[in-house]
This record gives sequence, C-alpha cells and structure tokens, in this order.
Amino acid sequence: MDWNLRHCSRHGHATYAPDEPALRERLHVDTPAGEAWRCLRCGDFTVGAPAASGPADAAPEVPRGRLLRDRVIMRLLACERGFKALVLTLVGFGIIRFSGNKGAIQNAWETDLPLLRPFADQIGWNIDGSFVTRWADEVLGLSHTALVWITIGVFAYAALQATEAVGLWMVKRWGEYFAVVATSVFLPLEIHELLNRVTVLRVLALVVNIAAVVWLLWSKRLFGLRGGGAAYHAEHAEESLLTVERAAARV
Repeated sequence: MDWNLRHCSRHGHATYAPDEPALRERLHVDTPAGEAWRCLRCGDFTVGAPAASGPADAAPEVPRGRLLRDRVIMRLLACERGFKALVLTLVGFGIIRFSGNKGAIQNAWETDLPLLRPFADQIGWNIDGSFVTRWADEVLGLSHTALVWITIGVFAYAALQATEAVGLWMVKRWGEYFAVVATSVFLPLEIHELLNRVTVLRVLALVVNIAAVVWLLWSKRLFGLRGGGAAYHAEHAEESLLTVERAAARV
C-alpha cells in the first residue's frame, strides 16, 4: 500500500510555498491549467494555490511513508485504549449504582434463589456450587468501604487508559512513553491472571499489550534504544520531502 497516496486521497494534498527562491523553484511549475505545487507528502504536483507559504523552517511537519503507517498503528492502539476506558467508566458507574441499591438486590437474590433450586435439580445443575452463585455471594458480601475503593480503582484505571488513548491518537512523544510505562506496569498482573485461568480474551489482551510495548520501544526509539530521541527526530527529518529538496537545491 502507498500510504502517501492513501492519505492524500482521503485528506487532500499538503502543498507549501517556501520563501527561498531555489527551493521554491523546485516545488513549483506553471501549467496550462495554472500554477501547480508539489505535495510534500506524495510528491505529485497539484494545480492550485499552495495551502501555506513562508520560510522553509516554518513549514508544517508532513509525515510520509512508514511514518504514516506508524501513525495508523498508533491510532488503532488509541482506539483500543479508548474502548477500554469507556467500558471501565461504565463499570464504575454500575458499581456506584449497585452500591446504592445493594440492600434491595441482596433481598431479591435471597428471595429468588430458593425458587430456582427445584428447576436446577430437575436439570441436574448444582446451583449452590456454581460459579454464578459463588460470585454473587462474594459481590453481595462486599462492604460499602470495599465497594468505594473498587470504584476508585476502576475510575483510576479508566483515566489511565483514556490518557494513553489521547497521547497515542495525537501521536505525541509523551504519549508513547506513557503508553509503554503504563502498559508494562500491568503486564505481571496479566500474566498472573493468565496462569490462574487461561481464556481467549486474556491471551489476546496479553499478546496485544506485549506487542504494543515492543513495537513502541523499537520503532519510536524510546529510552535511548537505537540512538534514542536524537535518532528518532533525525529519522523524521530524513523522511521529509522538503528536507530532500532543500539538500538538492544546495547542490
């Protein structure tokens, strides 16, 4: 896939008229249809006035090629984090509502459970020893203080996921660091839960999180890997079409 053309077809070309004459000449042509400027993303000339103009140093950063692909991956990760933040927020509000109606729910549970036993006996289901019954008894047995702390923890985790989502979606350097640290902190807990009980969702979540951490560390050169931030920014500059044309104009 040509990520440059894909992005330009969806969002339009990124044209810029630099003030420097030599560089301006390399990015501009006159055609029978009018002036045309070279797109800083896909490299094609597009007829019409430039989207912006000014000194070359003030030109906007236009990601190209692999950088565009990386941006798509980061935004997919951001969507996954954002979805988790939304689910956790709903769970938090659900716990608050449950806490306020715990007495009524417990009375209903204690009243209705005996009515289900005859039916359960007929189908051979040990309702008293089932996971659902044990889980309900544990939840209903939680104190108000315990529910408050659980609610705080759920909302805090939701805020953590939302912060990751914002940083990754905006493609910010701090978002990459935050995502790596926040995800790595919870990896031992995810591994511990997986050792206790293996499920498809737990395996999938662990694989996605490990892959995200490794990919961010390697591709974004975090914590000094592969030259660190200096090499990362130099790589961005090398990908810039304006940088290439500026170097060619000096020859």
